Amino acid sequence: MSPIYLDYNATTPIDAKVREAMLPYLGEHFGNPSTTYGYGLRAREAVEQARRQVAILIGAKPEEIVFTSGGSESDNQAIIGIALANMGRGRHIITSRIEHPAVMNTCRYLEERLGFGVTYLPVDGYGLVDPDDVRHAIARETILITIMHANNEVGTIEPIEEIGEIAGERGVIFHTDAAQSCGKIEVNVNRMRVDLLTIAGHKLYAPKGIGALFVRSGTRVDPFIHGAGQEGGRRAGTENVPYAVGLGAACEVAGDLLSGSQKNVKLLRDGLHDRIETGLGRDSVHLNGHPELRLPNTLNISLQDIVGEALLGKIPEIAASTGAACHAGSTEPSSVLLEMGVPRALALGALRLTLGRWSTQEEVDMAGELIVRQAKHLVSE
Repeated sequence: MSPIYLDYNATTPIDAKVREAMLPYLGEHFGNPSTTYGYGLRAREAVEQARRQVAILIGAKPEEIVFTSGGSESDNQAIIGIALANMGRGRHIITSRIEHPAVMNTCRYLEERLGFGVTYLPVDGYGLVDPDDVRHAIARETILITIMHANNEVGTIEPIEEIGEIAGERGVIFHTDAAQSCGKIEVNVNRMRVDLLTIAGHKLYAPKGIGALFVRSGTRVDPFIHGAGQEGGRRAGTENVPYAVGLGAACEVAGDLLSGSQKNVKLLRDGLHDRIETGLGRDSVHLNGHPELRLPNTLNISLQDIVGEALLGKIPEIAASTGAACHAGSTEPSSVLLEMGVPRALALGALRLTLGRWSTQEEVDMAGELIVRQAKHLVSE
């Protein structure tokens, strides 16, 4: 029997409807979208249909969608592309201390190699950025603000609309990494007032190796990959047709299921939390992240007197993590939790339990029972 999968924030399975949409473009419809005969025209139409499907999910125009290889490339293109295209205006960027490494390390690269200044804003105990901190950090040289929409570890949803309003008032370009939020909650680039937005396919039931970057019309961004004129000259390279089709299908499915899936997965998540608290006692279970302003599928808790990695190592029946997948196996506590002010010993006890489209009540009940039983055993040793 396969382990109970509780790591949907790390990656999602490919939806059957997504696989079905991709298959013809892995076989008979193999043409290069840049050619002008039948094979190529069929591939081109598939890519443009996928572009429309992505745009609809986030309230954008199709021509504002650039297909990429995934979330990390989208973040890199957004940040480096804006920096290079606008360095004549200034060399200052604002971000937060809890960003994904694809944002954090890109900002550090610009600091170290090109002499940009970066302000790393703190967060509160819930993981929230204060919009007033953003306002006060903006200087004459500021050309970009990049703040994630929802944190990948604790699920806290940032006040993007307020930050977007501030950025607009001050004439600063605004990017958000929506890799974790897109497909889980409503994402609308106009209400959020963002100029660039990152999507990662494998976080919303599409394959790994495909993503998208929303670039608002009129926003100057240097190309990240140079070559021929694909993607409107913004990203060279022959389009990955079957994977673009997969991302488009995944976005359409996500849009159709969004309201119902939010409610269902939240009930399961809260039930799992209640089961663990009941079994171990409220004083032994600490919620990390905001109790309400949080992704509906994400439960990050710290267990008193427990090391999360050690606990999960004793429960092979569950596939889960203690934090971001890129930090799996680390004996160091999550930097996100430390930035939120979680004491080191408690941060080491973190479990990130993230549910998804195929999580069931039976799985949640079993997972809660296994976690409680093994935690009690470790404490008693």
